[in-house]
Amino acid sequence: MRVLLTGGAGFIGSHIADQLTAQGHDVVVLDAYLPQAHRVRPPTAEDVTDLDTVKNLLDGVNAVCHQAAVVGHGLDPSDAPLYARNNDLGTAVLLAAMHERGVRHLVLASSMVVYGEGRYECDRHGVVQAGPRRRADLDEGRYEPPCPHCERPLKPRLVPEDAPLDPRSTYAAGKLAQEHYAAAWARQTGGTVWALRYHNVYGPRMPKDTPYAGVASLFRSALERGEAPTVLEDGRQRRDFVHVTDVARANVLALHRPLPPGTSTALNICSGEPHTVGDLATHLAEAFGGPRPRVVGGARPADVRHVVADPSRARELLGFRAATTFAAGVKQFATDPLR
Repeated sequence: MRVLLTGGAGFIGSHIADQLTAQGHDVVVLDAYLPQAHRVRPPTAEDVTDLDTVKNLLDGVNAVCHQAAVVGHGLDPSDAPLYARNNDLGTAVLLAAMHERGVRHLVLASSMVVYGEGRYECDRHGVVQAGPRRRADLDEGRYEPPCPHCERPLKPRLVPEDAPLDPRSTYAAGKLAQEHYAAAWARQTGGTVWALRYHNVYGPRMPKDTPYAGVASLFRSALERGEAPTVLEDGRQRRDFVHVTDVARANVLALHRPLPPGTSTALNICSGEPHTVGDLATHLAEAFGGPRPRVVGGARPADVRHVVADPSRARELLGFRAATTFAAGVKQFATDPLR
């Protein structure tokens, strides 16, 4: 199989490239080497927003694995043009080029951020959608979202792919837009799309010392500077941390798994083993041999409290199960090379 891999020199993309190459596939890498994720931009850098470049690279390609994106919270809403150009326009150009070249199979890197808050249940009202948390509550250390109907405490539950979508950051809004563009392209062309909603990915080759990196990289970068990892809120916010080699394997599985023509299907790509952010910081600091984390309270405007994934659909449709446990992965990550 000949695969166009956008973002193929990046954190997740480079692991996908490794696995595809090891299986004997022909991988065509496109990467803009943006400074948000790369320290050096070689002369071979190519931009997914350039239609002619993408069309040329699609010659002879059987499928596309689209990882190219600016990720993370970033700095503030002034980053919106950066996200819109590279993520949304880049995806639109790629889809246009695929249409012109007759390439009909796409694996799209999406994200759990499209859900906003995760799934919650109220003792009185059943499953409810939690609204944005109030600044006054956060300032006073009340971090759990209340029931929108009765203000009772909510219990976090596993988030399935058909949960309401409620993006709460620029990055999240763009990821949902990419899913919609891809789904429209599939309907119009008879193409197929796997939209893989990654949960909190960590592992070797994460970019370091950048606000565009994930929380695991921020913690590790602090430890390398000899500083204690800084944990917001009370550290009890729950996430699903999934190792990058498992995420890469999910992409390879999706490239080989056909869908009915005109179909776009979203999947949670996760470990199925939720932990708190405080757990991550503590285990990573112990494995690194650095200072214990500092829990400082507060919360960023786009932060959500709990997002705990339901892994069953990816298991059923792709045969995907994460192989790296939290304990083993975090211990390895303490000494993994970063970029």
